[in-house]
Amino acid sequence: QVQLVESGGGLVHPGGSLRLSCAVSEVIFNIYAVGWYRQAPGKQRELVARITRGGSTNYADSVKGRFTISRDNAKNTVYLQMNSLKPEDTFVYYCNAGGLDSPYWGQGTQVTVSS
Repeated sequence: QVQLVESGGGLVHPGGSLRLSCAVSEVIFNIYAVGWYRQAPGKQRELVARITRGGSTNYADSVKGRFTISRDNAKNTVYLQMNSLKPEDTFVYYCNAGGLDSPYWGQGTQVTVSS
């Protein structure tokens, strides 16, 4: 069964840090790039960061220098380290394999940045 399971969201003060984790089924972890997207109510999901099987990464301009995506191939897990968080980073964050049009999505985890 193909699964992506996110964890690590929560409430954090501005300037704080969170680390999101996405455990990915081995069959798709070994085929697809994995990315983190985020979505506000009523709006489209936007790419936050993406990492290929070979470890190449790309980031949205709004998070460059603050967020880091990484993958642990032994654990079939992708991480998103989020530092210097801002209120505008408040979204539901989704893990994805295969891109925006793929069927492989996690259930989402809420990140709220507020004082």
